[in-house]
Amino acid sequence: MKRRDTPAAVLFDRDGTLVADVPYNGDPGRVRLLPGARRAVDLLRAAGIATGVVSNQSGVGRGLISDAAVRRVNARADELLGGLGVWVYCPHTPDAGCECRKPRPGLVLRAAEALGQAPGDCVVIGDIAADVRAGRAAGARAILVANAATRPEEAAAEPDAAADLLTAVRSLLPPDGGERT
Repeated sequence: MKRRDTPAAVLFDRDGTLVADVPYNGDPGRVRLLPGARRAVDLLRAAGIATGVVSNQSGVGRGLISDAAVRRVNARADELLGGLGVWVYCPHTPDAGCECRKPRPGLVLRAAEALGQAPGDCVVIGDIAADVRAGRAAGARAILVANAATRPEEAAAEPDAAADLLTAVRSLLPPDGGERT
């Protein structure tokens, strides 16, 4: 992965990128960080790069979980990650036609605005094509971090991919990595 200019903000997908994907999770007790997630956020924080989360949560629109449950799960993940700048999510079903559901750009645009950043100064990191397409549709750079849920054809077609979350984040940092030892 080629290093580019340091972004002003990094926006992560939640499920499958930062935390283990538990479908329609409304229970904060089931939130588990994925390997390297806390370290990745810490590195960005140390480098002065804003962070946020953009997440589709169609379970709300399907009536499977409540907005309050999503907020509680997000709060638990935020606590485990040491605090991110913004959390935005789409509560709509895939057929709702909203502008916020990834791969549309709405969530990325809202998060960038909330962080006071231009979308073009942001990077979106996610585990499926909808994540990277949403970032690019908003004018941001996007990086795919494939996992078991990533379709092989998506991973094969993605020119900007990383083997894992830490590798993706380190590729965005200045040469000193922003790491403090």
